[in-house]
Amino acid sequence: MIRFENVGLRYGMGPEILRDISFQIPHGSFQFLTGPSGAGKTTLLRLLFLSLKPTRGLINIFGKDRARISPRELPLIRRRIGVVFQDFRLLDHMTTYENVALPLRVRGREESSYRNDVVELLRWVGLGERMYVLPPVLSGGEKQRAAIARALIEQPEILLADEPTGNVDPPLARRLLRLFIELNRLGTAVVIATHDLGLMDQVEARRMVLDAGRITIDDD
Repeated sequence: MIRFENVGLRYGMGPEILRDISFQIPHGSFQFLTGPSGAGKTTLLRLLFLSLKPTRGLINIFGKDRARISPRELPLIRRRIGVVFQDFRLLDHMTTYENVALPLRVRGREESSYRNDVVELLRWVGLGERMYVLPPVLSGGEKQRAAIARALIEQPEILLADEPTGNVDPPLARRLLRLFIELNRLGTAVVIATHDLGLMDQVEARRMVLDAGRITIDDD
């Protein structure tokens, strides 16, 4: 699904932040991206989401060379990738339902064609009774689940989650992890960036360890 070969990234004339990054993300796989704070996990996720271009190396995504993807093609490819950001990025003037439905609305779909899907997904993430409230009323964990639902509404082939349990208590973190595991069982590849060792110990998954700009793979 995604292949990195000797990828490097630097900003301007500064030193390389990422160096010789090589790995593959197969269809339907589950992996953690971990490493110390400042190691470049968020930057690597941005490369995966195609919001950054590498300075050097090859990124192949869904069979396409990143360097050959035109600006016109980019939105179509990104629709196949769901992203959960650390800061949620919910719009405060829209209800939970409206936030989750926004990607479909932007695509021009009629509400009648997606309403049932949005309602069902909100119930699946435990927000069935909170779909018509505004984000400022939601707890941190509820905002996190709303952000996850929004990332899933277009049924992505891969989900990228940046520290999705960083602002919630351990019981809720376990609940969110179960959501990701269930999503993976349904066929979506999952990449979770986290420094939470306790969370990673709860599931057998590949660990991609990023440190000092380089990556190592732990398949044990």
